[in-house]
Amino acid sequence: MTSTSLTPTGVDAVIADYNGVAGLQPTNAMWTRLADIAEWPSGQLDSFQDAFWAPRNEYDAGELSDLAYWAKVLGHHPSPRWLRTLRAADTAMWIRTDNRVLDILHRARQPGLPMVLLSNAPHFLSDVLDATDWRRELMTDALYSARLGLCKPDPAAYQHALVATGIADPGRVLFIDDREDNCQAAAELGLRTLHYTGQPAQLEAQLFRPRPAVAFRAPAYPRGTSR
Repeated sequence: MTSTSLTPTGVDAVIADYNGVAGLQPTNAMWTRLADIAEWPSGQLDSFQDAFWAPRNEYDAGELSDLAYWAKVLGHHPSPRWLRTLRAADTAMWIRTDNRVLDILHRARQPGLPMVLLSNAPHFLSDVLDATDWRRELMTDALYSARLGLCKPDPAAYQHALVATGIADPGRVLFIDDREDNCQAAAELGLRTLHYTGQPAQLEAQLFRPRPAVAFRAPAYPRGTSR
């Protein structure tokens, strides 16, 4: 008995990153607002971003609580009210979606084609994403680093996602991520990969066969007539 692929391009499941793929990157205005809420010195956005990212992997992996993470960023413990404001502003930076990507995934979605979200995200953001309509309607499952206790590009993260797809052959699973190192780690496990750089046509090409070009034919005119 031969198996038939679920998409014209031979993809039987999709594992997709969130931020930088379905999720839009924060704007400079959002970063500035968060730095202001953090009471960071004016004009030092770069140093704030350095402080923000330094402990982020531990936070995303669930090793730091909200309080412990922001204490590392700020250099001191924020008050409970301040912490809630920081967390809300942080989360708001990551919940905007690219409707072009979601549209492509919705068009590709069909019964029997698993779509699994695999995202490096802390607990609070994970809960917010899980409550969105697009996540519930589009994704058959969602795996977040804080719940797994590990972040991409740890090979175990991809193994968890593969199990969630139910597809035994990783070569028939498409992994999509905006980071090259994450794609490289997935490729080493045999997954088909797409290093997404913000061009929806990249994604379409992986999920749909290009439509054949239609040759142009000049209209026929009866003899003796003019155009």
